[in-house]
Amino acid sequence: MDIIDGLRAFVATAQTGSFTAAADQLGVSNRLTSKYVAELEARLGVRLFQRTTRKVGLTPAGEDLLARAPALLDDLDDVLADVAEGSRGFSGVIRISAPVTFGEIYVGAMLGRFAESNPGLTFDLRLSDGYADLAAEGIDLAFRLGRSEMLSLKSRKLGEFQSLAVASPGYIAAHGNPRIPEELQAHSCIVDTNRRTPRRWVFHRGEAEYTVQVQGRFHVNSARAAVELAAAGLGIAHAPRFALCAALATGRLVPVMPELRGEAGPLSAVYLEGRALPRKVRALIDFALEDIRSADIL
Repeated sequence: MDIIDGLRAFVATAQTGSFTAAADQLGVSNRLTSKYVAELEARLGVRLFQRTTRKVGLTPAGEDLLARAPALLDDLDDVLADVAEGSRGFSGVIRISAPVTFGEIYVGAMLGRFAESNPGLTFDLRLSDGYADLAAEGIDLAFRLGRSEMLSLKSRKLGEFQSLAVASPGYIAAHGNPRIPEELQAHSCIVDTNRRTPRRWVFHRGEAEYTVQVQGRFHVNSARAAVELAAAGLGIAHAPRFALCAALATGRLVPVMPELRGEAGPLSAVYLEGRALPRKVRALIDFALEDIRSADIL
């Protein structure tokens, strides 16, 4: 028996609770799955399962092995895939998570550019403004805006996003152009509830920091929606530059208080700590780092 086959049979049986379900998962016979597990037990000299007529349950030794074996098998698969990809190119699936607006505006198109030179790859992009659980959802890579305090994740900084206060020319003509942050209190501001402090807007000039509490009729959980409302003349928005590029370029929006810097923070690629990063994921991170610089969206 190949010990790897034995470990795969053991993990599948432990995770599904039966030899039959494990055999279906592995694509082999029930008899062969049971044989692999029995041979693994004989090789280790310990019983891994308590067997009944209806199901199998883990022994303490089985629980210890289950705590380590899945990661070992994943790492082995990654190593084998890396070796194979080195000669024939990347293959398989990369599962990616990203914030909704950033994903729609940038990540989707970036993956298209990466895919052009990697025809063997498949991409599963999941957009959500909540932080995905990378381990539970099987995510290989997540793009995150702002700082993450999760110790189970490693990160690579790709750049620094900047925010701007903006309004439409029509809004400014009708309501005036605020010159200092305090004057925003007299204006209708569009509140993006995805921000950490939605109604508390922070600006900087050099080392000085200015904070203002804003109010407005429109509260939305999307930077893209906030930008569209501002472009329609319905108020002043405070949004990251990547969400504003098109509207600024066409003149639908203009900066408010352009001499002040709005909120800023890191844009990072994050992945799980404690595992070797597959070459295809490393290649995607390297590509994103260079692509973001050339796209000039931050």
